[in-house]
Amino acid sequence: MNDGLLITFIALTAFAVLLQAGLLAGMYLSMRKTTAKVESLAEEVKTKVLPTAELAHSMMTELRPKIATVVDNVSVSTTMLRTQMERIDATLTDIVDRTRLQVIRADEFVSSTMEKLEETREVVQKTVVSPVRHISGLMHGLGAGFEAFFGRRRGRNSVSSQDEMFI
Repeated sequence: MNDGLLITFIALTAFAVLLQAGLLAGMYLSMRKTTAKVESLAEEVKTKVLPTAELAHSMMTELRPKIATVVDNVSVSTTMLRTQMERIDATLTDIVDRTRLQVIRADEFVSSTMEKLEETREVVQKTVVSPVRHISGLMHGLGAGFEAFFGRRRGRNSVSSQDEMFI
């Protein structure tokens, strides 16, 4: 029984070794096909991608100083623009402040002028218009008095003529 069992194990081991050899041969063939495909892809990458990458690298090498110059120019322009905007802001603030001050002065001037005109009107009223009214009233009174005094002599004839006209 030992001999039969030993032969079985030897046969089984031989079969496993042959199976492993077959699997290894299959893996070898599969790896050769894959290697051939990878080599063709690598060759294609070398012919198509590498020139493009080299072109991009050379462009970046050429453009790097220009890009740096553009970035510097933009930075300087931004700084100048900011400075100019600050100056414009300060100027506009000054203009608004001065305008506000001038408006206040003009308002005070107009108010003062209006007050002086009112005072002048009151003074003219008291010193010129009132005496003129008094004199005018006095003159009307004198005129009425003279008319009444002198009109009685003439008035008697004129009253009867008026009465005659009325009828």
